[in-house]
Amino acid sequence: MSALSSSEEPLSGPRLTAFSAIMVTVAGAGFPLSAYLPAFYAQHHGIALANVGLVFMLVRIVDTAWDPIVGHFSDSSSSRFGRRRIWIAAGLPIYVAATWAAFLPPAAADAFYLFVVLVPLYGSWSMLQIPLYAWSGEISGRYHERTRIQTYLSVANALGLMLVLLVPALLDQIGLGDQPTKVAAMGLFIIASAVIGGPLTLYAFRDCGPAPDEQHPSLAQLRGILRDPLLLRVLASDFIVTFGQFARGTLMLFFFTQYMNLGAAASMLFLLQYSFGILAGPLWLRIGYRLGKHRALIAAELLQAAVNFALVFVTASTLWLLLLLLIGQGLTQGSGNLMLRAILADVADKQRLETGSAHGGLLFSIFGLSMKAATAVAVGVVLPLVGWLGFDPGGANGAEALFSLKCVFAFVPAAAHVVAAVLMLSFPLDEKRHGEIHGALARRGQQAGPRSDLSIPLA
Repeated sequence: MSALSSSEEPLSGPRLTAFSAIMVTVAGAGFPLSAYLPAFYAQHHGIALANVGLVFMLVRIVDTAWDPIVGHFSDSSSSRFGRRRIWIAAGLPIYVAATWAAFLPPAAADAFYLFVVLVPLYGSWSMLQIPLYAWSGEISGRYHERTRIQTYLSVANALGLMLVLLVPALLDQIGLGDQPTKVAAMGLFIIASAVIGGPLTLYAFRDCGPAPDEQHPSLAQLRGILRDPLLLRVLASDFIVTFGQFARGTLMLFFFTQYMNLGAAASMLFLLQYSFGILAGPLWLRIGYRLGKHRALIAAELLQAAVNFALVFVTASTLWLLLLLLIGQGLTQGSGNLMLRAILADVADKQRLETGSAHGGLLFSIFGLSMKAATAVAVGVVLPLVGWLGFDPGGANGAEALFSLKCVFAFVPAAAHVVAAVLMLSFPLDEKRHGEIHGALARRGQQAGPRSDLSIPLA
């Protein structure tokens, strides 16, 4: 039985919950790494802010080079334990040890120490995430079932983010809100969720390994794979989606604290949005069933564009409107990423039919690189833009500068979501076409190599 068609029946909810468990720690690490660790090492370990920034930049460069390696070898690895599972299992102990070292460092930790612990932390993070997403595209070959699988992963992602945000909020409430305690507590949460979630994920499903007809792609095939117009559309849409999300996220705290003047209450607004984000996955799963993946994606992106655009009407005296828009943002949170990951698994099927090789790990590693590039570009665009328009994050700002902040906060993400929707208009790989591809793969059966006579035109 091939990895692609390992299950033709709906997968059980408890098993999908277990399969998604590791996403709690993967998502839980992201926010502290970007929002807490840089300030922590600068303020409590005396590392110059410029050096902290340099360390994180160098680590991300290494991480960018590492991701395709993980993707490629998680496709080609041969192990009785499973080609995806072996990478996740190998990454878990490294991830736990590196998290402990990064979040509970010795007093003498310096910039070199930070670099040494972040490289394996980010590297093992990729070893958990990339094979997991590739595996998620293989445990079922059914069009809507893949959306359902991504929904479980999306909900676990939102849950991990919400829980890690609760840690510092709860510590503030009991009077233990100093920065070292918050960082250590978040690190322990990340470790605990890895220790619990990792084994659940590893043993939720059988990792079938390469299909009998599977080949490793040649260099010429790889070039063709990466030039696939459908793949490029998915990657471009995801880049723009992620750009919009992080452009908004980069300015969110400034908007809450300086434009709305909410102070410490800002953390509760984050929790409000991410709490409703847990409901987004099941909601958009139902919409995806009705509309199909790419149409649901377009609807989600246009709705997010409308929510972001409406932020321009928020004023310091209309907190109620901001709360409504945050709920709306939460209910659409991650919907585009969810659909795009499910679509990417379908693109991998099409390419497998054409080339005879399955390379989901490589595609998801490239997908991850697109997301990382978008986060960097978002920060590099919106912060200089609001600065050029007169906003000073560390000083007093007049009404004009604050209005400029609000306009960038509203319009840049709104425009990005519209562009992401336009990129997926008339996307040809719908449920009918995917069914034809899946049927052709099944008919090919045990015969090795690509079959041009079974290719499905997608013009």
